[in-house]
Amino acid sequence: MIDRTLLREQPETVREALDHRGDDIDLDSLIDLDERWRELKARGDKLRHERNEITDRIGELVADGKDEEREAAIEESKELKAEIEAVEAEATELRDELDERLLEIPQLPHESVPIGDDESDNVEDRRWGFDDLRAVPGDVVPHYDLGEDMDIIDEERGAKTTGSGFYFLKGDGARLEHALIQFMLDVHREQGYVDIVPPVPITSESMRGTGQLPKFADDAYRLGGRNDEPYEDDDLWLCPTAEVPVTNMYADDILLTDDLPLKHQAYTPNFRREAGEHGTETRGIVRVHQFNKVELVNFVEPAESYDRLETLLGEAEEVLRRLDLPYRVLELCTGDLGFKATKQIDLEVWAPADDMDDGPDEGGRWLEVSTASNFEDFQARRAGLRYRPERHESAEYLHTLNASGVAIPRVMVAILEYYQNEDGTVTVPEALRPYMGGQERIEGHEKVGESALGAGERE
Repeated sequence: MIDRTLLREQPETVREALDHRGDDIDLDSLIDLDERWRELKARGDKLRHERNEITDRIGELVADGKDEEREAAIEESKELKAEIEAVEAEATELRDELDERLLEIPQLPHESVPIGDDESDNVEDRRWGFDDLRAVPGDVVPHYDLGEDMDIIDEERGAKTTGSGFYFLKGDGARLEHALIQFMLDVHREQGYVDIVPPVPITSESMRGTGQLPKFADDAYRLGGRNDEPYEDDDLWLCPTAEVPVTNMYADDILLTDDLPLKHQAYTPNFRREAGEHGTETRGIVRVHQFNKVELVNFVEPAESYDRLETLLGEAEEVLRRLDLPYRVLELCTGDLGFKATKQIDLEVWAPADDMDDGPDEGGRWLEVSTASNFEDFQARRAGLRYRPERHESAEYLHTLNASGVAIPRVMVAILEYYQNEDGTVTVPEALRPYMGGQERIEGHEKVGESALGAGERE
């Protein structure tokens, strides 16, 4: 959440920043709520001070034997106690309401973020790999058709067992995914990341700490309840990203300067209800409800977070470079920033099969595979993530950053399309061959069952 003091002392700065994001939030009522809470708190403090003075006076009256005055002071103390309880109860109610309202305010964009309305105003920074493209077939087969023909991606059976947006990987498809996972983990270990295997179910409190709740409740998979029903702090949700459990590892902890920067990586399955978009997004594995990825989470001192953002971006880029996959770097504008981030930079890999209006001149489309994000102290305030600059100094909020390192299904799409050959096979990128037993090509498998023979479904 944003700093309450900033809202209190620089409301116009907050208002302008939210306007750049395109968010329509009633700040005036929020500021009024904060003022009412502060007035009640000050009144409660004043009443408590008065009662303490009366308590001291009662002791003096007892010592002086002034019983009548003592009884009057005791009665006055009781009345003050009742008034204090009423004032503090109202103040607590306002504070809780204020806290809930603050949870709904997004992070404020960094001054360096380009101002824009939506993704069309994002700024392309650079491209990599287009000066030396490999030869691809004249008509690249989209990954969803190729995967079905090769019998390495089975969306139909995924939908049958679980529902639309779920799929099976089979044979070399599964091997390719396993290879990508281990390859990515190895790359990031070289970069100094410590491996984490986190829990997959996570609490509402953890989801709130990283900013998934309350805003994105409808996108998550809740265990044991409907998404539109009230939830408790200890209710469980399926992990939407390893960012949530890994960041919350240190909730309400105090780290030391010597601990920072702290770099963790975690591979997890991730679950999101987000609906598929129009056209080709409803086919294939670009936008699905369950997907695997390696997540990079950083905890740093505030003064270092923007340098770390650039380094983090480079750490994610290294995966694409070693796979020799062409990509571009895109700086997100204010209107396209995520709820929690003050600055974000996308990595979009090139998938040459499906031509899109915003694709490169070579045809095909861009697929986002990583977003390097700086949250500054937004998550730290929500989750209680602090560090102590020096052992004798007060603890301060640290900064958190994260990036996918990278999203595995979309990288698989890029490999199946960019490394496709005229004969319908797929060349395995050299960097992955040690993880696939030296295999150089994916040729597919014979399908099984009567349906493979065109005989229809079994009776």
